[in-house]
Amino acid sequence: MLVFEKTSLAKEIEQLIEKYGNSRSSLLSILQEIQANHRYISDYAQQEIARHLCIQPVEVYSVISFYAFLNSEPKGRNIVRICKTISCDMKNKMSIVKAVERELGIKIGETTSDNKFTIEYTNCLGLCDEGPAMAINERVFTRLTPQTAVENLHKVVG
Repeated sequence: MLVFEKTSLAKEIEQLIEKYGNSRSSLLSILQEIQANHRYISDYAQQEIARHLCIQPVEVYSVISFYAFLNSEPKGRNIVRICKTISCDMKNKMSIVKAVERELGIKIGETTSDNKFTIEYTNCLGLCDEGPAMAINERVFTRLTPQTAVENLHKVVG
């Protein structure tokens, strides 16, 4: 990370501390804003947040690793999350996975070379009766077929 980027990020974190406060209860709100602005929360950001909140960096990391919507590594601009529950398995989830992988030219856990897409599994999306289900960014799609899964990729990102 360049010095300018670190300085800029440090200032951003300071502004978020002013906005949300420097208590432990501010952590999730701060992480969500960093995630929204940068698409992931770097090691440097984690260290700075921990320092400002007077907590251990491992506590910051544990929150990031707990929530599927927070990332400690860079991901694509569009995150495709496919439900990995048994309900979706029983409704032919693997055909959805294969169609999305084929369309994007990457496998689960990978990011396209242009950083446009990342595909990953997620735990239950809460729509077991409407599976198989997938989320693209914040939009959720249910009762998918391989064809509708691919169509939805194009719909969301144009």
